Amino acid sequence: MNEQLRTFDELLSDCVHCGFCLPACPTYKSWGYEADSPRGRIDLMKGLHDGAIEMSDTVVEHFDRCLGCMACVTACPSGVRYDLLIEETRAEVEREHRREPLDAGFRDLVFSLFPRPDRLKLLAPLLYLFRKSGLQKLARDSGAVNLFGKRMAQLDALVPELSLAQLRARLPAFTPARGAKRGSVALVAGCVQRVFFPNVNASTARVLAAEGFDVTVPQGQGCCGALSLHAGRDVEAKAFAAALLDRLWPEDGERFDAIVINAAGCGSTLKEYGQLLRDDPARAARAEAFAASVKDVNEFLAGVEPQAPRSPVPLRVAYHDACHLAHAQGIREAPRALLCSIPGLELLEIPDGDQCCGSAGVYNLLEPDSAAEIGRRKVDNVASVAPQLLASANPGCTLQIRSLLSARGIDLPAAHPIEILDVAIAGRS
Repeated sequence: MNEQLRTFDELLSDCVHCGFCLPACPTYKSWGYEADSPRGRIDLMKGLHDGAIEMSDTVVEHFDRCLGCMACVTACPSGVRYDLLIEETRAEVEREHRREPLDAGFRDLVFSLFPRPDRLKLLAPLLYLFRKSGLQKLARDSGAVNLFGKRMAQLDALVPELSLAQLRARLPAFTPARGAKRGSVALVAGCVQRVFFPNVNASTARVLAAEGFDVTVPQGQGCCGALSLHAGRDVEAKAFAAALLDRLWPEDGERFDAIVINAAGCGSTLKEYGQLLRDDPARAARAEAFAASVKDVNEFLAGVEPQAPRSPVPLRVAYHDACHLAHAQGIREAPRALLCSIPGLELLEIPDGDQCCGSAGVYNLLEPDSAAEIGRRKVDNVASVAPQLLASANPGCTLQIRSLLSARGIDLPAAHPIEILDVAIAGRS
C-alpha cells in the first residue's frame, strides 16, 4: 500500500516505542527530554489527534524544536513515516495555533524573503554594500546587531560573503552537450542557491554538458515549496509546487530525461510532488510523473558512465551528509563516489557524519540556540579530521557550518561536490 495514502491514525500506529530513534535525534541528544524525541513527539501527536491534550504553547514548542532532519526515519526498524507525520502536524499547528506577534512577524519576514528568488536578488546588492561599507562590522563590534534579538543576530551571522562576480552571475538558459550527446536534462535553479551560490548552478550545467547532456534552465522558475512545506505552510507550499510544475513539466511541453536538482532540501520536496499535489485534479498525474523524473545531481551523475576526464585535485576533503540527501532521499554513496573519482583527492569521513548541522531549512533562524548547540557538535567533528575543504550538497548546511567555523576563527572553504568535480574536469586548481 502507498504509505503516503494511509491515514494519519494508521501512520501513528506504526510507532512501537522501541527507542531506536532516540540516539539518532539531535534534540534528544541535546537535552534528553522524551518530549523532544521522535517517539515523544508522536505521543503528543496522538494526544492531539485523540483529543486527550490541547494544542498549547508548550506542546507546539516541542514540535517547533524538531529539526525535521529525518534521522529517525533512517533509524526506525518499524518504518515509521515520521516525515509525513511532522509535516501534517506542523500544518495543523499553523492552521489552529495563534503565535505571539513577534514570533509570527519574524516567520512572516523569513517567508517573505527566502522562498522568493526575485526578492533575494534585490536584497543581495544591499547585503554586499552592508558588508563592504563596514556597517556590518560596526553593527557586530558595537553589539547593535543583538538589539533586535537572537533571531535577527543569527540572520546577520548567516549572511554569506558576496562578490561582484556573484552579483553579476547569469545562468545560461541552455548549455549544449559536449561531445556525443547522451540525453537532455532540466536544471532546477533553486532560491538561495541561485542568488547566494550561483557558481553551484554554473558548475552543474558545465559538468552535465561535459558528460554529454544538453542542459536547459526553464525560465521564470520560482520556489519549489520546500521551506514552506517543512514549516507547516502547506497551502503556500502547494501554490509554489503547482507554479513550478507548470514551468518545468507543462501539459504539452518538452519532456526531459531527468529533472536535476543540486540542493538537498529542494530535491526531497520535488520528489514528493505526487503526494503534495495529489488533490489537484489538473496536476496530480503530471506531478507523479515529474516526481519520478527528479534526480539529485550526485545521484544522476553516479548513475552514468563518466566520459569527461578528471585532472588531479590534491586536497583533503571532508564530506558532510546533508540530512535531506542522506535521510530523506537515501543518497549517501553517490556523492562519495563522485569525489573519489577525482585523482589526488583524499575523502575524509566526519565522525557522526549523518547527524544534522542545525541548519534544517530555516530552523537555525527560528531556533537559534538549539541550532547552535547542534551545530557546535558538527563543527567539532569537522575540525577533528583537519580538512582543507568541506564538501556540502545543500546551501543551508554550507552557510550554517561556515558561520560556526568562522565564529571560532577557522576559515575553512566549502564547496558543493559538483563544484569540485567541475574543477577536476576543467583541469583547474
